[in-house]
Parts: sequence; structure tokens; C-alpha cells
Amino acid sequence: MQGTVDIAAVEAEIARLDRALAPLARRPVDITKPGWVEKLRAVRPLEEAGVAADTQALLEGLLPAYALSAPAERAALRALFARYTAFRWAATLPAEPVTAERVRLRLLLLSVRDQGTDARDEILALRHLCRSAADAGVDVAPILREVAALSSDQDRFGMGSTRDLMLGMAERFAK
Repeated sequence: MQGTVDIAAVEAEIARLDRALAPLARRPVDITKPGWVEKLRAVRPLEEAGVAADTQALLEGLLPAYALSAPAERAALRALFARYTAFRWAATLPAEPVTAERVRLRLLLLSVRDQGTDARDEILALRHLCRSAADAGVDVAPILREVAALSSDQDRFGMGSTRDLMLGMAERFAK
């Protein structure tokens, strides 16, 4: 399905959100002070920047369109997430409720982020998401296979492609 997403319009919105989030993403963290981990976990960049509602609306419209897009269009969207690093860092969806559709949206977000700047963080996020889904009774394996088919097959960090990581996780959670 060609042309399901207006890439220029999406880029304009992501760029706007990235500008709002950039100062927070670049804020230094002093790891020599006690309590730095707890302080970092308490950061809610989307709320602090005042863009939580806009980001959620963008993602909830964009991610289903990403799933329907042609491979070249999905690659262009992944490139936007690679380019706008503050947005990519902060862009999240609520974890609750843990439903099959919510899990699918969160997996699509992992797909479009395409491992960000560190595959290890994405692997941990993927494991946590799958474990939460399984604990809530969601059969995550077929959703993983569906989203894996839409994901990049490029091994960017020597730890496997996003597609490979999702397919491996699908094997682990297959019923």
C-alpha cells in the first residue's frame, strides 16, 4: 500500500517535538551523586516538555499507518526516528492496559526505532514488554511475528536485526 503516510508532515511534527525535547535529552546526569538512578527514573520528558498528548496522538496515528506502509515508506519512517534522536529517546506509549492491541503498538514503536543507538536497551525493552504481555495473558508470539515481518533486517550493531530479535523472542514465547 503506497503513500499511506505523508512523510513530510510526519517529519515536520517529529522535528517540532524533537526541538521541545532536545534540552531534556541533553541534560547532564551526574552519576557520581547518590540517588542518580532513582532521579533518572523519575524523569518524564514528554510531560516536562509539555508534549505528552501530542506525542501520543502522533504515535497512535503513525504506528498503525507504519504497519500498512510499503517497505520503502517504513524505511523512511525509521530514518526519521534515527535523525530525531531526542524524539526517539522520549517517544513512548503507556504500558497499561496490557492488551494485544497495546502490545502491538508498542512493538511497532520498537520496530520503527530500529534499535536506536544501543541494541542492548532495545533488547531489554523487548524482553520486558513480552514478559509483561505474557503475564497479562496476551499471546505475544503471533504479534511478534507480524511486527517482525515489518521490521528492518539490517544488523546494525552486531546483535541481530530488529526482525531477528523479534523472531527470536517469538520462539521464546511461542505457546
